[in-house]
Amino acid sequence: MTQVAIAEGIFTMPPEEPALIGGKCADCALITFPQQSACARCGSTAIESHKLGARGKLWAWTVQSFPPPSPPYTGPQGADFVPFGVGFVELPGEVKVEAHLTENDPAKLRNGLDVELVLVPFRTDEDGNEVLTFAFAPTPAE
Repeated sequence: MTQVAIAEGIFTMPPEEPALIGGKCADCALITFPQQSACARCGSTAIESHKLGARGKLWAWTVQSFPPPSPPYTGPQGADFVPFGVGFVELPGEVKVEAHLTENDPAKLRNGLDVELVLVPFRTDEDGNEVLTFAFAPTPAE
């Protein structure tokens, strides 16, 4: 099965070494995700593509126990829906990113938890491709 990104320009492939693609203002150095066409701080349009770090800390989180509205959500519905964690991940020295979490058990989630970027299957498209999205997974204890 061919794997494709949920959207162009959000993350790099292959799935084994993903990186989120943000933007960095050439004038004031503000980093954003996703990449914007103009800087929210200084208004500059000199925005450069910037690969974000893949490890961070869970800053805030919750568990989504019902399917989001469709559209835009195109994932499982009804009995096929599985609750998922969602949170803000602080990428040190860069930006906070809102993302799905691979863990959905509240007993295993906490602010400050070390997490890392992974690509996960989201759905199968009309051409039979496996559509991947990004998420953050707790890092194994070292």
